[in-house]
Amino acid sequence: MSRLDSFIRRMQAQRDILNALPRRLDGVPGLVLEFGLGSARTYDHLRGLLPDRRIVVFESVVVEGVRPRPALEDFVVGHLRDTAAAWPDGCAALVHADIETGDEAGDAELLTWLPALAARLLVPGGYAVSGGALPHPDLAPEPLPPGVAEGRYHVLRRV
Repeated sequence: MSRLDSFIRRMQAQRDILNALPRRLDGVPGLVLEFGLGSARTYDHLRGLLPDRRIVVFESVVVEGVRPRPALEDFVVGHLRDTAAAWPDGCAALVHADIETGDEAGDAELLTWLPALAARLLVPGGYAVSGGALPHPDLAPEPLPPGVAEGRYHVLRRV
């Protein structure tokens, strides 16, 4: 499979999973935490899916010209490991993290802290959605929407 085909399949999986979230999040209190703004495609999609939820975005650097951009109070700039760690336990109904780079060493380092951070920030019953696996005893895998291949994208629920 070409890298382009792989990217398209990953984006389709992400979209299908995100589109299923409003039903799953019904009755689950908390914020939406988006780890990484990138080109703001996912942030923009989440705003449309969850218009009544506050969405807080964490990004390591500000890239000028990226739109839409969150309001200043909902845009946290700095290293994710430090900035998100300052947020209170159980503040989020959803943590979305599609921040893997494909660099084996960097992604392995990410797994040393990201799963525990996501689990800590989620309310019981909240969801972690990620491009990479988030192995943690407090995060249980959830069924994927039809058409999403196992391992392509991940949905976990905070137990």
